Amino acid sequence: MGAIYNGQYAKGVVHVLLLGLMISILTCDATGGLEPLFGMLIAVFYFYMAFEAYHTARKRMLGEPVDEFSSLLQIQGPASGFPIVPVVLIGAGVLFLLNNLDLLRLRAVLRFWPVLLIAAGCWLLYTRLKGGSAGEKAEPPAEGNAL
Repeated sequence: MGAIYNGQYAKGVVHVLLLGLMISILTCDATGGLEPLFGMLIAVFYFYMAFEAYHTARKRMLGEPVDEFSSLLQIQGPASGFPIVPVVLIGAGVLFLLNNLDLLRLRAVLRFWPVLLIAAGCWLLYTRLKGGSAGEKAEPPAEGNAL
């Protein structure tokens, strides 16, 4: 509801749909004992929505521009423009489909979910180091001021 309060109606609808999807995944038989993981994801997403709405409202109060799908995390790199969210959604859909067809055991794949945390941490560290080194270049001294 925070996104809708901020005037971001499309984002609010997406949040409601994602929350409903996670709840339906939690209650279906395909989770294979992973109910605690999906329960934690629901809790994390619930708090994310509140923090994201707060930061969007704060940006609006400061007069900063806010687009329809602004967020706390910059999902696309500034130069690459690689569509990370669609790729993740397609990958998750393929995993769930293979699990439903009994071609892949989702429980065996999801044992390695901490790899996602490691990858996200590496990506955040990389973007921070890349951004920090570019902004710290020293300016050359001006010519003609040789005192």
